[in-house]
Amino acid sequence: MTSTDPATEPSTKPGPADDGRRRRRWGRAAALTAAALALLFLGTRLSLLPGLGDIFGEETHDRSGPAVLKSIQDMSRYEAAAGNFQVVVDLEKDTKYVPDVIRGSRTLYVGAGTVSAYVDLGRVTSGGVVVNKDRTTAEIRLPHATLGKPALDPDRSYAVSKQRGILDRLGDFFSDNPGSEQAVNKLAARHIGDAAKESGLAQRAEKNTTAMLKGLLESLGFEQVTVRYGTEGAGSS
Repeated sequence: MTSTDPATEPSTKPGPADDGRRRRRWGRAAALTAAALALLFLGTRLSLLPGLGDIFGEETHDRSGPAVLKSIQDMSRYEAAAGNFQVVVDLEKDTKYVPDVIRGSRTLYVGAGTVSAYVDLGRVTSGGVVVNKDRTTAEIRLPHATLGKPALDPDRSYAVSKQRGILDRLGDFFSDNPGSEQAVNKLAARHIGDAAKESGLAQRAEKNTTAMLKGLLESLGFEQVTVRYGTEGAGSS
């Protein structure tokens, strides 16, 4: 029968050597973390200095495929006028009974774009142009000018500020399209389109079209040119 001497059993308590190794591991981890933060800070500061930004600067690679032509459409429109517009969109989304700091968003967005006004000369039928026998007078009946769709300019449109709740920030973090500005883009385009209707842009397009046709026909020998706008004499679109 064997006996175990308590004095010879290995101790399970950490000794001074273990404490030293543990402190050294933590020291190395802290040193690596500090070095990483120092490099990040250094890269940020160097990017502000001329000539040194490329050391830690980001590189952009365009790996897009070639653009593919989907269709071609023959145009008979005379683009007679275009207006440049700018609108400040203040879009706020709230959730009932939930504080904005938890769920909600507010975006202040400056949208800039253009709206064109055109006269569709392709809708003019044979009865829409009347010329006398001597070819000295001509009367032309055209459809009224039409406003095109607002086209936002991405170079002149930008978000001034964005405020989002915690849940919205988490949603953007896990989303494939974080911080989407589709809603404010649509709202800006709608406001620009409404402003174009009230701006007299269509009337300006008709005035410019009239001047263009009169100048063209008078250069061909016509002495009197009359241009009228309406549905009579114009085909359906």
